[in-house]
Amino acid sequence: MSYIQFKRGKHRRAALICPETAKMTSEMSKFSVLLLLLLVVCDRSSGFRPYQSVLQVQNGMSWGEWRQKDMCPDGMYAAGFSLKVERSVGDADDTALNGIRLHCIHKDSSAPHKSYATVQSETGSWGEWTRIEWCPGGFLTSFQLRVEPNQGKGDDTAANNIRFLCSTANILEGSGMNWGNWGEWSARCQGKGICGIMTRVEPPQGSGDDTALNNVQMYCCD
Repeated sequence: MSYIQFKRGKHRRAALICPETAKMTSEMSKFSVLLLLLLVVCDRSSGFRPYQSVLQVQNGMSWGEWRQKDMCPDGMYAAGFSLKVERSVGDADDTALNGIRLHCIHKDSSAPHKSYATVQSETGSWGEWTRIEWCPGGFLTSFQLRVEPNQGKGDDTAANNIRFLCSTANILEGSGMNWGNWGEWSARCQGKGICGIMTRVEPPQGSGDDTALNNVQMYCCD
């Protein structure tokens, strides 16, 4: 048997605790610790990292929903990107830009980058990944999106391509598609550079018109 003393004013009272209850209490404590650790891991895997600012553009489309953000590991910043692009399928249903990957390096890394981390938010179901486009130095600090507006009864593709501005003032353009027009540039990063991404993606529509990636926003870290 186990005893627990309760203090109330100047008087003490002993409560009798059976072994089964004590064991259950111990197991619950272990479970609570494990649950807390799992919550910390889940937070980090879903994009837990402090950021200084969020970069957005005004010409993105609104089909689909915003998905999870994905952040570069601590101490790393995006210096390159690659795209998931579906090439023209003729008279069938085009989707153009389906996904964007950011490739993150340590702040003291230099080209050519042989060691890097890759992050991405949700992507569409179609297309292939292009080669990585790297800044010659520094990090990605701003972006511009090429978007096809609503086509009415025609075939919609939404986002088609993306450009990034490097902190060295170089502009990188992706190997996306050419439907639609370039919008205005986002604001520039407050902080060292882009460190995370979140996409707006429409899921497959079955027999309906698919658009895949519609919009994107970037996160900047100090």
